[in-house]
Amino acid sequence: MIKRDTTWISGWNPEDEQYWESTGKAVARRNLIWSIIAEHLGFSIWLVWSIVATKLPQAGFNYTTDQLFQLVALPGLIGSLIRFPYTFAVTAFGGRNWTIISAAVLFIPTIALAYFVTQPDTPFWMMLIVAATAGFGGGNFASSMANISFFYPDRMKGWALGLNAAGGNIGVSGVQLLTPILLGAGFVSFYMAAPGTSGLYLQNAGLMWLLPLTIAVIGAYFFMNNLTDARSTFKDQLVIVKRKHTWVMSYLYIGTFGSFIGYSAAFPLLLKTQFPTITVAIAFLGPLVGSLSRPLGGLLADKIGGARVTFWNFIAMGVATAGVMYFVDVKSYVGFLTMFLILFVATGIGNGSTYRMIPSIFREAKLREAKGSGEPGRLLAFKAAGIESAAALGFIGAIGACGGYLIPRGFGASIAATGGPHVALAVFLTFYVTCIALTWWYYMRKSFLARRAPSLAEARV
Repeated sequence: MIKRDTTWISGWNPEDEQYWESTGKAVARRNLIWSIIAEHLGFSIWLVWSIVATKLPQAGFNYTTDQLFQLVALPGLIGSLIRFPYTFAVTAFGGRNWTIISAAVLFIPTIALAYFVTQPDTPFWMMLIVAATAGFGGGNFASSMANISFFYPDRMKGWALGLNAAGGNIGVSGVQLLTPILLGAGFVSFYMAAPGTSGLYLQNAGLMWLLPLTIAVIGAYFFMNNLTDARSTFKDQLVIVKRKHTWVMSYLYIGTFGSFIGYSAAFPLLLKTQFPTITVAIAFLGPLVGSLSRPLGGLLADKIGGARVTFWNFIAMGVATAGVMYFVDVKSYVGFLTMFLILFVATGIGNGSTYRMIPSIFREAKLREAKGSGEPGRLLAFKAAGIESAAALGFIGAIGACGGYLIPRGFGASIAATGGPHVALAVFLTFYVTCIALTWWYYMRKSFLARRAPSLAEARV
């Protein structure tokens, strides 16, 4: 029976269908909605520098192209690193409590950005620090996904996690669509436009998030819950680093989510350097299609298996990357954009399918360990699998997010050294080939599948 005070819920059991229909579904949906809102803002602020960096020269900042790519890349690195503590924060402080904290922290990068972009004499090292604080937004994903994984039954995790992630991911396209518009709107500014900016209100890139953040913090406070069943010690969760599949899936997730966030960060600046006559406002389309396709990846994984979807998706990513390489060489904007949009769609599908694999892999392992211990052992296995898979979701998400740093830095280094992104794209293509091989070796081979029977049918990886 469910027990709760104003913020904590105990007796949470979404695997019980009667409990789920009578009580669990409504509570889970409410927490999912506010989780998506907070995560959406986190992604938006995390990627705001992807647009801001393209406008700095116009605002009077004398930074080189490589330095601009560094400003785009650094939030990705910080976001990746900060996901590690954020992963374990949910079980330590509670999902509701941590959502409030993690959303409130985002006032730091937004206010700092609003001030320093009006100071063209700001040294590059200081601007790097300001950009780095945007990485706080990247941490929200790890805690949000870990939290939501506790609320939904295993049969619905693919869809729920995909929807949660997509709601966050779409913040990338939102920031890249809205920011260029608001940079020319002085009516929401608290400052006068800085001299020499030609009416460019760059501070709006930070100020625009203050009201939405306030709403997110208040909403999380009043409408979200903590789960006592999700409490766990750091030591209990740290066991995931000993699991081989934690590291295999981390590698694959660099290929899916790392590609999505890395390409999202780099795409506006890449467009500006390779096709100077094209407006960067079109860049929002990439993250948009990648975000919208993520729930599809989770849904397909629920239906036909995450490993199968992931395997073929990496092949599609490889083909699309080769297409981008060809069209950027021949300077065909239409071909370049088409191939990149296909690549973004594939990253979204891959995000959903790989994340669906993680809970199933950990549940299957725990059920195998509990075999022969009866129903009590099976229930304990479900609980332990929930704790470990939640930790793994955040941990793997943290490692995968390093693509947000590696891809922009790769493009910046490639352009600085050769004048174009071809070398970086060749490296990315090679990486996707290794992801195809790993997916087949660990999750597609018949000999591997045979060793995992009979619990495979239950786990449906």
